[in-house]
Amino acid sequence: MPSPRRTTGVVTACATAFGLALTGLVAFTGGADAATTNLVVNPSFGTGTLANWTCDAGTGSVVSSPTYNSSPYALAAAATSSDDAQCSQTISVQPNSSYSLSSEVQGSYVYLGTTGDGTTDVSTWSSNSAWNQLSTSFTTGASTKSVTIYLHGWYGQGTYYADNVTLTGPAGSSPSPSASVSASASASASASASASPSASASASASPSASASASASASASASASPSASASSTPPSGGNKHWVTGYWQDFDNGATDQTIAAVNPAYNIIAVAFATADSAGDGGVTFSLDPTLVSKLGGYTTAQFEADIAAKHAAGDKVVLSIGGQDGTISIASSTAATNFANSAYALMKQYGFDGVDIDLENGLNPTYMTQALDQLAAKAGSGFILTMAPQTIDMLSAGSDYLATALDVKSILTIVNTQYYNSGSMNGCDGGVYSEGSVDFITSLACTAIEAGLSPSQVGIGVPASASAAGSGYVAPSVVENALNCLAKGTNCGTFKPTTLWPSIGGVMTWSTAWDASNGNQFALNEGAFVHAMP
Repeated sequence: MPSPRRTTGVVTACATAFGLALTGLVAFTGGADAATTNLVVNPSFGTGTLANWTCDAGTGSVVSSPTYNSSPYALAAAATSSDDAQCSQTISVQPNSSYSLSSEVQGSYVYLGTTGDGTTDVSTWSSNSAWNQLSTSFTTGASTKSVTIYLHGWYGQGTYYADNVTLTGPAGSSPSPSASVSASASASASASASASPSASASASASPSASASASASASASASASPSASASSTPPSGGNKHWVTGYWQDFDNGATDQTIAAVNPAYNIIAVAFATADSAGDGGVTFSLDPTLVSKLGGYTTAQFEADIAAKHAAGDKVVLSIGGQDGTISIASSTAATNFANSAYALMKQYGFDGVDIDLENGLNPTYMTQALDQLAAKAGSGFILTMAPQTIDMLSAGSDYLATALDVKSILTIVNTQYYNSGSMNGCDGGVYSEGSVDFITSLACTAIEAGLSPSQVGIGVPASASAAGSGYVAPSVVENALNCLAKGTNCGTFKPTTLWPSIGGVMTWSTAWDASNGNQFALNEGAFVHAMP
């Protein structure tokens, strides 16, 4: 990670992700070659009910106002701080066929998209107080017989509205179940399938998402690898993490308060704590005066209140230790105790949920493990521990970071390896892969998992923009392809893992400030993609 003295960001993380798919309600409207027929059942909610739609429990309803173009009814779905209010419908389609999807929508951050179309799931979004049309298109895969379409809002952004949902293309040949699906049954199905505000297929938080049931079936029927057992989901109800580093200094990126951090981030790592004056393992932290001035007088009290507000929204805030130029050394039992005592005092003072270890000048696995075990014992349940190693520190189980991560596995939340500023590296199969490629990310994530970390403890770290790191910035599609490869065995490069890891941990970026400077593209793309994964 970059230090306050640098003018460009250099930073952190690694991982992978996937999930099981939502089996939605199958709708079928006759006419196998009626390419212009709307395949959506109850597209304008003209029944006055949510029939044939599955909405997250307690979020969806049908209203008579506002509606689009004097339509009698429209969908109203209320997104909360813990639920994005997804409503979905699974529709019978034909393989290798082209489809167009559209809907009239109104409200903050309304998303329209597909899951399980067999190729690359698509999505689009808008944020408009007036009615506007969202539209996208896709082509189904060779074995795809159904696709799930969805609408959802964004956490804490309130109610969105939708009307005239349209899917055109050749109808599928699957038999239709009973067409009368009650709103209560729909809510019940959603309640049983939805496990969290930021993940499950029924509560997909983003434009792109996971595979449908039929896509999973085709994967298992082919020669693709089998899925490994899921690990315990992260605390706080999240299935996957989106980590962003908040800069406690000004370096040319957008200066922001904690409150201004995009809600897609469910772990915010405050960067950085530094060594205290004693220099024997203890750490200290305070707001940078230059940043405080740039923000017009950002007080410690407001900083603490903003952290509390993030907690209320279900997010975690941790204190990142070190950074690129961090000089903290934990090389004795005394230093380990000093670290634990000082870090815990800072957690209590500011309200941090835990710590992030970003010591890029090496660490001692023996004493760092002692320090973290002591800190976890003090913090108790709910303790969050993240790490941000460089790629070179994660190449084998004997590497200092990976050895430490394995030692503290029982209390570890996620390791977000920095897949940048590193050049080419050896993957788990012994091959050499170039930085910035899908193979680079997936083969190195494989190394950490095969060494013994749970897939849910492995995350992918990339820069938020080309300005945020010296090298390694990749387009959102590269990260999404890597996640799909690790989780589903699709969109891989030349390297393809022999096991699927649907519980892959998530993504990380340096930094939320650089992301804000880039229009929050990481949050809106990679972040939203991860939240949509089951």
